[in-house]
Amino acid sequence: MAIVPRSQWGAPAVSPAAFIGSTRGVKVHYLGTEYSSRPHSECPAYVRAIRASHLANKAENYVDVAYNYLVCEHGDAFEGRGVHRRTGANGNQELNHQDYAVCALLGSKGLTKPTDAMLAGIRDAIEELREHGGAGSWIGGHRDGYATDCPGDALYDWVKRGAPRPGPAPKPPAAGGAPRPVVDLSKLVAAAKSDPPKKGTPVSYYGVKTVEAALIAEGLLARDVADGHYGTATVAAYAAWQRRCNYKGADADGIPGAESLKKLGARRGFTITP
Repeated sequence: MAIVPRSQWGAPAVSPAAFIGSTRGVKVHYLGTEYSSRPHSECPAYVRAIRASHLANKAENYVDVAYNYLVCEHGDAFEGRGVHRRTGANGNQELNHQDYAVCALLGSKGLTKPTDAMLAGIRDAIEELREHGGAGSWIGGHRDGYATDCPGDALYDWVKRGAPRPGPAPKPPAAGGAPRPVVDLSKLVAAAKSDPPKKGTPVSYYGVKTVEAALIAEGLLARDVADGHYGTATVAAYAAWQRRCNYKGADADGIPGAESLKKLGARRGFTITP
């Protein structure tokens, strides 16, 4: 999962929408039309089509795609208007100033229930808006304060539960129970640098399985590719975790660093050694 900048999916790098300093929080939306599941490679084109339809809507007079972020079923959060830009999606000028807008690529027919990856991507977008856009802690649906079915019953049920990130919460060990797993950072880095070209060979470091289990719980790694090797799928999944921790560029290359690994361990029940 990742935040996909505008320039990467085919929009001008900066939205022309009006600046906004902060908001009460974030409203969650859905498409409200029929939408079919599709390969991830087709999602950028669909986001471009949404933007084109909004720009062609003379009645609403949109200056850009209406939402601050749009999230696909695979978990990528496509930057729409982005941070510090007034939304055009919440119903009227007062509501558009009050909250940001994140839209799930989810329909009223076809694909109607959010995937875990989508829910995690919505959380990524909300956290991006909080950290970099001054969004407050409130989370609601489009129907909160405006007469609409949006964001649909399935997604709104998740919103009403506080929009929790999917996956089981880590549980501390019971008194006298098994100790928390320990991951050796140096051995993990060595595996990350040597495992990808060595498919089919014995597992080089058992701690990779611990990290892969954590990445699965975060919705970043498919269970069927978690084999104890720090291969290309694990590299990509850990890079997504680094981006979730707001690392960028070379700092999000999929090779574990101490701080990002500590954060993952704190969430998923393991400790690290240098």
